[in-house]
Parts: sequence; structure tokens; C-alpha cells
Amino acid sequence: MAKLKPFLSLDVGAGSVKMAEYLVTEEGTLYLQQYGVKSLGQEGSQESKREEALSRAIQELIAERGFTAREANLCAPNFQVFSKFVKLPPVDTSKVTQIIQYEAQQNVPFPLEEVVWDYQITGTSPGGELEVLLVAIKADTVEGIFRTSEIAGLRLQLVDVSPAALANAFRFNYGDVEGCTMLLNIGAKNSTVLLFEKGKFYARSINIGANSITQDFATEAKLRFPEAERIKIEEGFVSLGGAYAEPESQYQQQISKIARQVMTRLHIQVNQTIQFYRGQQGGSAPQRLLLSGGASVMPYTAEFFAEKLGVEVDYFNPLRNLEIDPNVEVEELAQVAHSLGEVVGLGLRNLAQCPVEVNLMPKSSLQKQQLKRKQPYFIATFFSLVLVVLAVGWFFSQIAGAKQAAYNEIDENVRPLESAKRDLSSHLSEIREAEDEMSQLLGYLDGRVFWTELLTEFKNVFYQTENQFSSEIDAGVWIENLKAGRKLEGVAVQQTTAGSSGESSEDSRRQEMMERYGRPAGGSSQQATASTESTTNTNQVSKIELDCRAVNLNRLRPDANAQLAYSLEKGLKESSLFDEKGTKLKKMQSVSESDLTFTLKLVVKLKRPIEL
Repeated sequence: MAKLKPFLSLDVGAGSVKMAEYLVTEEGTLYLQQYGVKSLGQEGSQESKREEALSRAIQELIAERGFTAREANLCAPNFQVFSKFVKLPPVDTSKVTQIIQYEAQQNVPFPLEEVVWDYQITGTSPGGELEVLLVAIKADTVEGIFRTSEIAGLRLQLVDVSPAALANAFRFNYGDVEGCTMLLNIGAKNSTVLLFEKGKFYARSINIGANSITQDFATEAKLRFPEAERIKIEEGFVSLGGAYAEPESQYQQQISKIARQVMTRLHIQVNQTIQFYRGQQGGSAPQRLLLSGGASVMPYTAEFFAEKLGVEVDYFNPLRNLEIDPNVEVEELAQVAHSLGEVVGLGLRNLAQCPVEVNLMPKSSLQKQQLKRKQPYFIATFFSLVLVVLAVGWFFSQIAGAKQAAYNEIDENVRPLESAKRDLSSHLSEIREAEDEMSQLLGYLDGRVFWTELLTEFKNVFYQTENQFSSEIDAGVWIENLKAGRKLEGVAVQQTTAGSSGESSEDSRRQEMMERYGRPAGGSSQQATASTESTTNTNQVSKIELDCRAVNLNRLRPDANAQLAYSLEKGLKESSLFDEKGTKLKKMQSVSESDLTFTLKLVVKLKRPIEL
């Protein structure tokens, strides 16, 4: 069998690094030569330690598995990637790029100059609208991954994202499946839901992963994260609920209940995704579910989703149509095959044109690639230029005098234009000042959009916190007051805002948030306020104080109020919008069982300050 140059696929997730070495044969097949999986542990989810852990894991995989290729395709970590499906109105082909750029500015939660972004037109809706997948990642994040890869001696050729890689792997291996199929990839920090039907697909990321089980178990059992992770892998399973004999091991009892709670929260999000897909995307109900990702193999996970969704459940096999080297241990490979969807999707990018092709390569790396490809032409051009210079040197010596005379004549004509040039420079300066002012105003408009995302994030965190207790008691927690610090030109400003009505608008979404979390129990008409107080000489909001009230849960158990408060604090810390170190629980009111509610105060620090 004739083979071409080998290459690597590298999937850097929150909990593990997966690597595979492929050959694309002359017969046009993808040949798996070697693979490896290395756990990152808790450090993989910690921003301060992730780069070091990632570098160590990649180098250990290369040494242990003997990978020889150095050119690699990379799948960026899904929890660090922003992805969203948007619909565009039918427009002329020449204006598609311009409209997509505008949509990216409106939807990507960071300034476009700070991110690397790309898009893929995935299809057309029955109404003629274009369905577009937008993906983006912070530029410093992907550059850090490049630094880590270069230290290990790898040369990255492209940067893909998990939804796209999984979609390509599914189409390659399950292209003949009819009806609607759902693929649920359960990762360490988040999960991805993909729905495939009639040549198109829809994807959504959910901020729930297997690390939530480990962290909750470590907290309840008072264990360190690595030990809790080991016990979870060796003894953990998903409780099926109902009447059954509990395991003798206390750890198994704790893990099974926690796992069911986390999977229940995940099922709620999956069900919401299905409803959105059917209502807004015009899709059908899924006929089958394929599970993938490292966390999907916890015992009884398949039975849990089969019971909840009422569909056939199986495990995703991305290796169905691949050739596998005889030296690969098939039994060992079968144990992790379900988690290799991304590395297979990455390998397919070198095989043929894929249904979904995005690339989040930073500009600096693209320029290096282009320069390297052009280097032989530069060398040839250099020697050609030397010959040309030698050949025409005598010609320049002959016409040097004529050029000098022409220059003198042109210089005389240019002098009267100097005054006009100075006037033009003055007008250009005024235009630049106007452009700077316009950019500042556009920044303020972007800030308004961020307020809506901020309130939506608060709502999601509060819902998730309530859901942890909803199976035992009617739990409720809401915001009574918000305070945000700013200073404008050295003068303290007090500003109060409240939601207003308006269908399908930013103010309408903010009003919904205020109505859900901005009023205390008992029907009080008090509205949540946002106050600005002087702290530093800047026109930004960086910290928010939340005065919250919650239903008293002490009748459930003595530490229930504390658990709710710390769960709320944990949910805010894990949010992508808030800084983990600057977000904390400041105060919690002690109450008796007879009290209906209790108060708590939290401080939330924004990762990106809001311009006012």
C-alpha cells in the first residue's frame, strides 16, 4: 500500500489531550497509524496552569507513543471557543461577507480585533435565509496554544473547532443514516449537542461537563480533586432513580446521586436545544442518540438518556470507515474510540474537502505559513533579479542624466502644491478625530449589548442553582439590588436603571431578567437598581455587588442555605463572563427555620469591564 507523508491531529480539551497520527494513502483513504490520550487533570481547567500542563502532556504523548510526524491539525478547546448559528436574510452574493462581518460584530462577545474568527455557510432555510456557523476564539488564547505546540516541535497547519470536527466525522462515518440523529459529546468542562438531518446540522455548546461531578463529589466527600476523579472513574455510575438497593460503598452512593443530578441538568439543556431546533430551525425530533466524549462512558449514562429522551441510544464510532494499522491494539482503541471524534474530524481535513471547514489560525501564523510556502520562489526571484540588475546596469548609467533633468522639472511643479498639502493634512487630522469619536460611540453601543448578556448569564446561573434543590424542595433565589462601580472625569455619578417593556429588544430581555430575579418574594414592587460609585478615574464598570434573597431551606437540612449560597458563588465563578478570583460570597444572613427567606451578598468581577 503506497502512503504519503504522515501528519498529526491534536485535540486539546479541558480534561485531556488526544493525538493521532495519520497517513492519507494514494488510494484516498485515511489510515490511522498511531494514537494516544493523556489526562490533564484539574489543571486543564485552570487558566493559570493550563498552558504548562498542556505542554507537558503533548511532549509526554510524543515520547511515549513515538509519533514521528510534526505537522499537525489542531482542535481548539471547546470551552474557550465561542460558536453560534445565525440566520441571514436572502441577499446578493457580493454582500454576504459584509453582512456576516456585521453579524460577527453583534454576536461575538469580544472586540473583533481581539479575536480570531471564521464562519461557514451550512445551508439555507425553507424561507431562503442563509444558515451560518460563527466561531471565534481570543487571539491570545490560540497564540498560547501555538507557543505550547512549538515547544513540543509541532507545526500547526490549521485550527478547527469541536462542533465542526464532530460534524465532519459524523458525515464521514454515518452519511447513510436517515432521519434526524442527535450526537451528544460530553466533555470535562462542557458538552456539545449536534443535530443532523437531510444534509444540514445544528450545534450548541452547554456549560455542563464531567468536572462538575468530580468537583461536587470532592466537596461533599472532602477529597482532593485528583483523588475524587480517580474514584469517580473507578467506582462511579449514574443513579437510575426510583427504588433500588444502594451500593455498600459510601463513595458510590455519593457519586451516583451527584452524577444523576448533573446529568439531569444536562438533560434539561439538551431538551431545550431539541425544542429550539424544532421550533426555530424547522427540524424534526431526533430518532436516535449517539453518545461521545470521555464522560459518556460512565455506567448507566446511556440508560439514563434512553429513559429521559425515549429514543434509541448508542455510542458514536468515528473509526467506522478508517483503515487502522495492524500494530494498534484494537481492544485498547475500542475503549476510547467514542472520544476520538474530534481527532478523526481533524484528519479528514487532509483527506478531502469537508462539509464544514473553518480555520482559527492567528494572522501571524498564517503569514509565516504563506512566507514559508513562497520561500523557494523568493530565492529564485532573488537570483533572477541579480541577473536582471547586471543586464540592465549599463542602461541606467546611460539614462541617469535624463532622469535627473526630469526630476528637476517635476520638483519645480511640485513646490506650488506644498501649501495645498498642508491644508489637506489639517483636514485629514480633523477627519481622524471624528473617526476616533465615532469609534468611542460604537464602543458604548457594544456595551449595551453586553448588559443583556450579563443579565442573561445571571439568570442562567440562578436557574442552575435552583435546579440543584428543585428535586427536594421548591427553591428560589433572586436579586434585590445590583451595584456597579465607575468614575467619570473624577466625579462620582449615581445612576439607576430598571427594565422596560418592548418585544424582541434588549430592554425587553433586561425587563424579563428584572422580573424574574429583581423582586423579592411576596410580590414586593421594589425594583433592582444599578448604581455607579467612584473607585478609580475611569469610565468603566468592573465590579458588581449583588444583594440577593433566597427561600429559607433550613427546614430541608441545617446546611442547605450555605450549600445554596456556595453553589451560587461557584456557578458565578465558573461563568465565562466573570473573573474567578474577584468573584466571591461576601456575606450570608443566619436565619431560623421559621423565617421564610434569608439574604446574601456577593461581589462579581467582570473579565471585561463595561464601557459606560
